[in-house]
Amino acid sequence: MASLILKNLIRSFIESLSSEKGYSANTSRAYLHDLNEFVSFIIKSRFSGKENQQDKDMLRVDEVEGLMIRGYLGYLHKRNKKVTIARKISVLRSFFRYLVKHDIIYDNPADLILTPKQEKVIPIYLTVDDMFRLLDSLKTNSLSGLRNRAIFETLYSSGIRISELVGLNVFDIDVTEYVIRILGKGNRERIVPIGKKAVDAIKAYRERLQTEEGIHSDKNGPIFLNMNNDRLTARSIARILEKAAKECGLSIPVSPHSLRHTFATHMLDAGADLRVVQELLGHKSLSTTQKYTHVSIDRLMETYDKAHPRK
Repeated sequence: MASLILKNLIRSFIESLSSEKGYSANTSRAYLHDLNEFVSFIIKSRFSGKENQQDKDMLRVDEVEGLMIRGYLGYLHKRNKKVTIARKISVLRSFFRYLVKHDIIYDNPADLILTPKQEKVIPIYLTVDDMFRLLDSLKTNSLSGLRNRAIFETLYSSGIRISELVGLNVFDIDVTEYVIRILGKGNRERIVPIGKKAVDAIKAYRERLQTEEGIHSDKNGPIFLNMNNDRLTARSIARILEKAAKECGLSIPVSPHSLRHTFATHMLDAGADLRVVQELLGHKSLSTTQKYTHVSIDRLMETYDKAHPRK
């Protein structure tokens, strides 16, 4: 029965991620990769380690049992960290839940599979002194130097994701109102503030860009450009940041996401409300933002000691 062919059902599920849930292309690709990995495991398990395209094309969803998923879980434990395993099992649950919802199957075979207990990962962030040292170490005597300073001032000032930053266009930044229009995950739009130092850095970069390359800011287009005047990529920015961090003597690994963690940590340390930080970061769930609160425990204890009448 064609309607039960697993390959076809996976295709329908992936299409529904963007059409029904508004997931990004990157998220959809990640889901597809995880589901294809699961199908490959099932085929190899059934046919003594051999993977045949014809078998993949004909595998039916009603042939998938809970024991197969348990076997897949054991396979993942040998190769992946707990956080990766949890994600892959979550993808399977979502897929089978989709099939149950559309009356293709009656029971979700992944429901009985326990998700591995997650290790608490402390987000890497910079102290205020280290953050300022990094930004102040960036040379601004060249076009690329001005661009790099503008990029990292913007990341730290706004807390936006690196994917959101590389997608920024000229008209997304209001330099008079000091706000940025962001198109985030799931195509959710939000407005976030940006500080004067970041805006000044962007202006300095774009003015030099106009002088040297003839690219004006009165026309829309990517705001941060590479040497070929194309949109700068997230990977390039990560490499630039890694080099800058080493050159200024930072002892911890720094990534663009570290600057997002740093933004959230410094906001909370300064007394910002958790829900405000949630809104600024574009988190759908408050629990996602709460991982930053551990770094503010010293400030909380200090407030407690000062305020509580019976310590």
